[in-house]
Amino acid sequence: MSIHVAKTAGFCFGVNRAVDIVNSMLDRGEKVCTLGPIIHNMEMVLELESRGCKAVDKLEECPKDCTIVIRSHGVSKSVMDKIEELGLNCVDATCPFVKKIHNIVTEAGENNTPVLIAGNKNHPEVQGIIGHCDSDCYTFNSNDELVELLANIPIEKNNDVIVVAQTTFSKKEWKKCLKTVKKVYTNAKIFDTICKATSERQNEADLISGNSDLMIVIGDRHSSNTAKLYDICKSRCADTFLIETAKELDKDLVSKYRSIGVTAGASTPARIIKEVLDTMSEEIKSSETVVETESFEEMLEESLKNLNTNERVKGVVVSIAPNEVIVDVGRKQSGFIPADELSNDPSVKPEDVVKVGDELELLIMKTNDVEGTIMLSKRRVDAQKGWEELKQLAETQEVLTGKVTNVVKGGVIVIYNDNRVFIPASQATASRDENLEDLVGQEVQFKLIEASQRGRMKRIVGSIRAVLREQRAAQRATFWENCEVGKHYKGVVKSITNYGAFVDLGGVFGMIHISELSWTHIKNPSEVVNIGDEVDVYVKEINEETKKISLGYKDPDANPWEILRRDYPVDTVVDATIVGLTTFGAFANVIPGIDGLIHISQIANKRIEKPEDVLKIGETVKAKIIAIDFEKKRVSLSMRALLSEEDKPAEAPVEEAAPVEEDEVVVASTETPVEEPAAEPVDPVVEAADQLEQKVDEVKEKVEEKVESAKEKVKAKLDEAKEKVEDKVEELKEKADEAAAEVEAKAEEAKDE
Repeated sequence: MSIHVAKTAGFCFGVNRAVDIVNSMLDRGEKVCTLGPIIHNMEMVLELESRGCKAVDKLEECPKDCTIVIRSHGVSKSVMDKIEELGLNCVDATCPFVKKIHNIVTEAGENNTPVLIAGNKNHPEVQGIIGHCDSDCYTFNSNDELVELLANIPIEKNNDVIVVAQTTFSKKEWKKCLKTVKKVYTNAKIFDTICKATSERQNEADLISGNSDLMIVIGDRHSSNTAKLYDICKSRCADTFLIETAKELDKDLVSKYRSIGVTAGASTPARIIKEVLDTMSEEIKSSETVVETESFEEMLEESLKNLNTNERVKGVVVSIAPNEVIVDVGRKQSGFIPADELSNDPSVKPEDVVKVGDELELLIMKTNDVEGTIMLSKRRVDAQKGWEELKQLAETQEVLTGKVTNVVKGGVIVIYNDNRVFIPASQATASRDENLEDLVGQEVQFKLIEASQRGRMKRIVGSIRAVLREQRAAQRATFWENCEVGKHYKGVVKSITNYGAFVDLGGVFGMIHISELSWTHIKNPSEVVNIGDEVDVYVKEINEETKKISLGYKDPDANPWEILRRDYPVDTVVDATIVGLTTFGAFANVIPGIDGLIHISQIANKRIEKPEDVLKIGETVKAKIIAIDFEKKRVSLSMRALLSEEDKPAEAPVEEAAPVEEDEVVVASTETPVEEPAAEPVDPVVEAADQLEQKVDEVKEKVEEKVESAKEKVKAKLDEAKEKVEDKVEELKEKADEAAAEVEAKAEEAKDE
């Protein structure tokens, strides 16, 4: 047995510097607090706590007589400002490599340059980086996330953009991301801020795990760089285990392997690494002794080989139980197959796999001469038979069908010919946002991308996405052959932006612009559709060059103007709701989607100063449609036209002279006529003033008419200008949609690659 320890295992420069700073302060007798754990290793945190160093989550928790230490991950600018505001003593132990990133994004913020950050957005280091950036910044944790992000963010292709990475980001994934960025942005300024020590540690872990039967990764489970080391080692060595201390080491497991590799995260203290190695060394010495004392068992195993060709026997099924199958192997010993040795699919029942009387080829697993039993395996024989076939299928790249049995760390397991095929999460679905749990129990098509063997370890890796990609390519080809304007399709909403919804039409994406989702005004597409909705759409426009498809969604029969034309002709009386008041009239909703104008002269049968003297917003009134301009989309309404004669003001009655009695006439005729007083002379000045006042009233009326006419003309001009602006906005939206479609196409190409 050999143990290979990575030279780069353990503290990196930044972590070691931070721990040394705290220890030095404690040695001097200073009171120390750290903002959060100084490193992601609870063993070290507890050790420092035992010396008097307390980790606090909030600055307010730090006593005034303590010095607050900023951990190597760094913090946002706002936190540093608050430390100064609170008057706390502070020592900044931020890693110099992280400080460099802070300076880069700060400068980007000063120039208002967008920033792309490769890393886990929830990690303290990335949170600190974001907190130093005053411009737009976006995070992504993988190339797949980056592709999806670039398809939706509003950064033009020729704009300047800054790209940085979390210091512990995967170097392999970083290279993929850079290819994607360079394809999309011509003026991207890229800073490779991954710590050199991190890169070396990851490369060494990849090399050691590729040559080991067992890989041990030592580190805290909350540590980002430790998690990445584990993923790297797991991809190269199936038997990779993550432990935090020597107590978690499975001694029995260690003794079963000949070649063991060991590495540790950047926040793992040297003493913990030493404890693990000492424990493993003791186990190696113990296992060497066991080998000598177990010669009898080896001899027994060898005797079984002599008795059974290739350790296999033929057996006939005698009975079936829920937990095992009893078989007759033609010997005195009773043969049995445990349920988990019947098939690699743990969900199947024994009666689904075999029947009484079936003859099986089996592998001897263990004999018990005392009890007279032989433990046998069917699945291992089946798996061995299918192994050679799998190696050939990996070369021919044939499409295979298997059942997904369970979800494991990093992917899913598919059973094919009783062999367990590992499908990585990145290869299990068409996109990363799909739930792997939904695949369990399904029959899926896949291709083998690797079938290799190292010692007894077999590595079988497949890809469902490779098949889906080919199927989507075929769907796209078929779609473009038959696609034409006006054709209807059923699709699924895959993503939503502020300006529309992208719909999967079967391998091809089209976009429903926000203006096409509803006849009424909406602020966001999510008011009408949601991701995952199945929608009926039709093709409005096709751009053959960019492969952009504009989709229609609104039902033409639901067009409010068509409803108005059909059901509300001129002279129709409607219940209209007042929605707006102006100096020249009131706007009222006729039907959903259409407002009409009640001119101030049509509100009442008498002169009013302001519409609000009679009406208020939200009030429902009776009004008659007196005019419709379908071309300009205008409706004129009148309340005055519905006022009855009784509601109109009556004219003043003319007094008739009282009838004169005959006797009165006679008397009057005999009397001397009374001379009527002469009319008083009219003052010409007064008469002129009256005439002038009358003229002023006439002019005033004409001016008011002119003003109203001018207002209507201005409104008409404003409406015309509004239409032009809306046309321009639509034109700009179309250009934006074209850009988005191009990014989408690039994203699809990137996914295909």
